[in-house]
Amino acid sequence: MRHAMIMAGGSGTRLWPMSRAARPKQLVPLVDGKSLLAIAFDRLHGVVPDANRLVCTNRAHGQAVLEAVPDMTSAQMLGEPCPRDTVNAIALTAAALHATDPDAVFAVLTADHLITPVDTFAACLDAGFALVEADPSRMVTFGITPTHAATGYGYVELGEPIDDTASCVQRFVEKPDATTAQGYVDAGNYKWNSGMFVFSAAGFLAALDRFLPEAAAGARAIGAAWTGEDRTAVLDATYPDLPKISVDYAVMEPASTADDIEVCCVPMDIQWLDVGSWEAAAETLQADDHGNRASGEVAQVNCTSTVVFNDNPNHLIATVGCDDIIVVHAGTATLVCPLSAVQDVKTLVEQLPEQWR
Repeated sequence: MRHAMIMAGGSGTRLWPMSRAARPKQLVPLVDGKSLLAIAFDRLHGVVPDANRLVCTNRAHGQAVLEAVPDMTSAQMLGEPCPRDTVNAIALTAAALHATDPDAVFAVLTADHLITPVDTFAACLDAGFALVEADPSRMVTFGITPTHAATGYGYVELGEPIDDTASCVQRFVEKPDATTAQGYVDAGNYKWNSGMFVFSAAGFLAALDRFLPEAAAGARAIGAAWTGEDRTAVLDATYPDLPKISVDYAVMEPASTADDIEVCCVPMDIQWLDVGSWEAAAETLQADDHGNRASGEVAQVNCTSTVVFNDNPNHLIATVGCDDIIVVHAGTATLVCPLSAVQDVKTLVEQLPEQWR
């Protein structure tokens, strides 16, 4: 049966002060009053059975997740006792699904992207599911058609076509410099690495046995206890000691060079916004004739390319004569910085006293 798991374990420090330790970015109501996680969850309606839409998140955020996604139940949540990077979130999902549905095929999706059109996304996801259902040892990734020479994304190099929906993956490449990225775009056979996948539960666990056996042993122990009364005890005892590493490094890259595993890429010709910084978040707001963007109670005079987010309806933010800056007011904190410096917000948060994080 088809399932889908949304990874929602990130902290989102680049979206401080709206994103805090107790409310990471995927739970912040950034877009028309809805959280990115709720939008990702709704995007799966009609793609997989509603009850098979899962969210993997830090257990500490469980109640906040349920509040952010009204259509979700606690039975659809996979609660990690602590963050152990993407390979273990996927391994936990594979182990849990395999315990109750040995033939499970599942998509791994992200909680911090805006994707349009949804119909194209759904068609690509259906193609990914079909590839793995035809051969459960296959691994499918989704490649976003590049719109520019981005240096902040990894890339996937495409090889020979498998059918009219997918190609073999030649290799995964890490974030390139500007010249290399432009070469990838010009070549035409490179896609942005979306971080979204389709696996069979059995196939992923088998690959984990091969490429990261210490994680596989833990995942299989968790799976063996999944339907019993000691599920939580085994999860809590096992999960924190699993090797912390991304699925790209641990599984996808070695699998793409193996002769007996077919790693496939389904290109997604979609608009894909990775809401990972305030600069990206600003793109969710409509710009006025002067390039200003605003959310909440805001007044602007003689400003250009100024972005303001204000989550307090009883507090007005007013800007006069400002150019290329961002102002974010959330709760007990206010951020002001040039748009050119938004990537330094993460560094700022790392230096803050715990009470302001």
